[in-house]
Order: sequence, then structure tokens, then C-alpha cells
Amino acid sequence: MGAVAVLVASATISASAATRDSGTHPPIRWKACPSYSDAVLRARGLEGERAQTFRRLLTRTECGTLEVPLDYRNPGGEQITIAVTRLKATDTARRIGSLALNSGGPGGSGYLMPIDHVMTNAANARLNERYDLIGFDPRGVGYSTKVDCPPSDEGKGRTRNDGPTIGPLTEEEARQIYDEQVRSNQTCSRYAPEFLGQLTAANIAKDMDRIRAALSERKLNVLALSWGTWLGSVYRTLFPNTVGRMWLDSIAIPRFSTLAFEQGRAEATERNCSRMAAWMAKRHTAYGFGTPHKKVESALLALRRHYDANPRTFTDLDIPVTGGTIGMLCAQVSLDWPLAADALRELRDVPGLTAPPAFKQIFTGNPVEIPPDAPEDFNQTMNRATFCNEDSGPHDFASAWSAWRQRLDRHPLTGDFGKFAAVAGCAGWELPVTITAVHDTGTSLQLSGHLHETMSPYEWTTQMQAIIGGAVLAVDDDVHGSVFMDPACGAKVAAYFETGRLTRGRCEGLRP
Repeated sequence: MGAVAVLVASATISASAATRDSGTHPPIRWKACPSYSDAVLRARGLEGERAQTFRRLLTRTECGTLEVPLDYRNPGGEQITIAVTRLKATDTARRIGSLALNSGGPGGSGYLMPIDHVMTNAANARLNERYDLIGFDPRGVGYSTKVDCPPSDEGKGRTRNDGPTIGPLTEEEARQIYDEQVRSNQTCSRYAPEFLGQLTAANIAKDMDRIRAALSERKLNVLALSWGTWLGSVYRTLFPNTVGRMWLDSIAIPRFSTLAFEQGRAEATERNCSRMAAWMAKRHTAYGFGTPHKKVESALLALRRHYDANPRTFTDLDIPVTGGTIGMLCAQVSLDWPLAADALRELRDVPGLTAPPAFKQIFTGNPVEIPPDAPEDFNQTMNRATFCNEDSGPHDFASAWSAWRQRLDRHPLTGDFGKFAAVAGCAGWELPVTITAVHDTGTSLQLSGHLHETMSPYEWTTQMQAIIGGAVLAVDDDVHGSVFMDPACGAKVAAYFETGRLTRGRCEGLRP
């Protein structure tokens, strides 16, 4: 099946067009916040004192809804609801303003992000002293107006889309996966096109400025990570007169296409695998893969080829061990290297009939049961629609298959980490593609990128800076969004929002 043609809308939206509508807008309707059971808090990893802290912060939180236009080209037409939260500043005498938070995705919920952010560490809690922390569920997510596409049959009956595969993916199998992807995307994009077609970063940025106006703020400050950095750059472009200080961490690809997105991540993953090999070489006595790191890489590649030729399944774990399994273990972030290296050593040393301990720990884990009344953390339909509404790259099978084959050739250890379906991600999506061109507006902007990260490769940080400006803090780790997790880096974030002074140089980040 060929790729369905898409229409590319002329959508280089200017700031003047975005701010032209200056009429009176609806206020936020504040109401009681949802209550959450102990089971919901346990599913969020909160028990004991941390659960009590969450409940104390929830009593300080204001929850509300705001009506915004579904289509900003018709502001008087159908309205949708955006769910908003506010955790007011504790030092009211020295209050600076409102700080909107976004965790990315697209499709991630931000409703409880003010509480989650404060609870991460003391540096993050500092922000709430002088800022009202603003959370919101973007359109299509959580408590905001949303649509969920019907479930698809994508990948049913095979393991290709579910985990390690046995043997290399054949072109026939890839074509079958691609055709399923086309059918799934066609079904989804036809399900509620009037709503799904309005899921774009530009529209969410306009929602954010409506939130700013409803809060009676002259400027809105922004703290975002991952895809939220793209949203932040769009907001800054469209609303240069109402954006305040902005920090963006783990920078998104500045010119999105599925093929470029997946290729950038694949390259970064293979590079980080080499870093893991160097780490293992320094610990040869523990793991026995040799030294220097090139010898470790050769040994890992040999192990991968062995399991490609001789897959096996343990009697107590219904997961095949294949060459893809070795690649997956080599693709872990540094915080997980000790456990992954133990599992690789176990697989090399001819394990018995039952799964060895480190390997079993990785592949069984502790599944968390999500209670039915839990708030939605992520919406897959919104993720798919927002990506595909902004993906102007090629969607045909030949391009996807060629990109996949090149990926395997260039990255022999980890090239198949991930799914072929992801490479063909927006094939069959029928809604118009809308492209927003971002640029440097000269407003305050701090970027932070992670030198060894695989989810948002560091080169995207430098590429984005070349387009939108700002100062760059390089974080010397490979952990997505860790500037908010590491107290030392977090202190730099707090200092920026308190003083407005930009920071450059390096921050150590998280280490194994």
C-alpha cells in the first residue's frame, strides 16, 4: 500500500497574526481539585511521608478550567476546555510571576506537574517560593478536552512490535508492519478530524497565552523539557511581547520529520553504547569483556551475532533472547549500566535453563497496577496527531525501508533498538501538515542539552540554538530531562528564574 498523500498547509505563523485577537477572553473557572486515593498515590510511587507531602501540596493547589477556541481561525466557534492548576508562590512579598511547566511528549499531562516538580528536590522547590507554578493538560490530554482513537490491530500476532525479534526483519515483514501502520493512521485521522487536526504546537501555544491572560499576567515564564522545548520555542516565536524567562531542557529536533527524528536517536544510541563499552573496559575484572573499549565492542557484537544465530528462551521467562536483546541491553542509559552489564555477562557465560538473576530482574521488573481513577499521564492519540500534523517528511514504504536498512548497517549493535513501525510513524495520516517556523525573538532564553543523551541528542541543542538563539548549558550525562532531577543543575535553573542571568559552561548531571 502506498503512502497516503498529505496536504502541507502554509503555516509560517507570524507573531502579529497570533496576537491579533486582543478581545476579552473567558476567565479560569476555579473549582475543588480532584481527590486521589492511596492506590493512585502508590501507583505514582508515593507512600508514607512522600504521600503526606503530596497531599499537603494538593491542599495548596488551585484547580480550574479555561475555555479556548478549538480552531483559532474561528475564535467564536466551537470551544474546548483546558484544565489548569496553580501552586501559588510561598513568598508573596518577593513574588516574581507565573511559571508554566510542560513535560513534553507530546501527550504528557502537566496537571500535577507543579506538585511533582516541587517534590523532586530542594532546588525545584525554590522556584515555588517566588513563582506561582502553573500546570496544564494540553488539549487532547488528561482532564482537558480530548479524543481517543479506537484501538488498532497494529502488530497483533507477532513479536515485531512488542519486543526482541527472532532473526533480522525481512522486507516482507516490514511491508506488513507498514501496511498496518497506514491502516491504523487512516482510521485514527478519520475518527475525529475536526478535533485531531487542531492538535499542533501553535494551537497549544495560543492556549498557553490564553492561560496567561486569564491569570492577569503581563508575561508568562516557561520551564519545559523534551517536546515541550519545541512548544516553548513556538510560544516564544508567536508571543514575543508576552513571554518572560524561558528554560528549555533536552531540546527537541528543530525541524521535525519521523525519519530524521528516528535516525538522530539511533546515531546517539550507538554512540552511547560505545561509552558503555568504555565503562565496562575499565571494569574488566568485574565483567570480563576485555580492554580497551574497542575490544569490548567487538565482544558485544560477537555476542549479538551468536544470539542472532542461536536464539533461546528460558524455562521461567517467556521472552526470547536474541541478538536484539543484546542490542537492547547495550542501549541503556548510564544509570542502568551496572545492571545491564551484569545481564550481558550472564548471557555470555552460557546460562542454564532458567533466567539468570540480573537478566530476569530487567525483564520482569515490578509492574505497577494503574487504578481506574488515576489521572491520565499520557495520551497516545494526542501524541500521534501532534507529531503527524507537523511531519512533512516522506511517508512512503521505500523511504522507511531504506532508512531502516541504513540504520542497521551504520549501527550494528543497537540499530534495531526500537520499532520499524516508528520509522514509518505517520504513514497514512490524512490530515493537513502544519509547519510553524521558529526564530530568535531576542527574549530571555536558556537552553540545556545533555552531551550523551539518546532521546534528545545533543546536536539538536546546537541546531536549535542556531535558529532561536539563547545560551546553552551543557549537561555531562545521558539522562533525559535530568537538569530537573540533579540538585546541582537544578540550582542553576532556580538561579536563572530568580535573577534572569543566563548561564553557560557545563553541569555534571546524573552518573552511575
